Amino acid sequence: MSKKNKSGESPADSLANMRALITRFFQLTLERQFAEAERMLERLRARMRKNEWNRGYIQALNGIILTQRSGDERYAFLANPILDDEEALEKNRRDFLNYVKSDIHAEYDRGFFSAWADCLRTTLKAREKAKQAG
Repeated sequence: MSKKNKSGESPADSLANMRALITRFFQLTLERQFAEAERMLERLRARMRKNEWNRGYIQALNGIILTQRSGDERYAFLANPILDDEEALEKNRRDFLNYVKSDIHAEYDRGFFSAWADCLRTTLKAREKAKQAG
């Protein structure tokens, strides 16, 4: 018999739901649907356990949406020139994954970089779907 959490989900179902929420957050943010992305961010905040890794992850999500909303590309890894360059997106994603794997970074930092890697993965997948459809 599999274990269930408070909402009656198995751990695998819970993880799949979190992944779906996170992916949807990135999609909404990239589509500049900020009100809905903010609601998704609040749902994620409420569902994530309170630990340093998750705190870093949520902080990165918050930074992603704030940067996209402001349009200030000086500090964004999602600046328009980068969004148009798949090689740059993939290189940045690999760099972030290396930071996540590195023992020299604290848990907070690993969560932060993991969120950026996930964001770039979602961006690359969206670009691939657009290419196939177009």
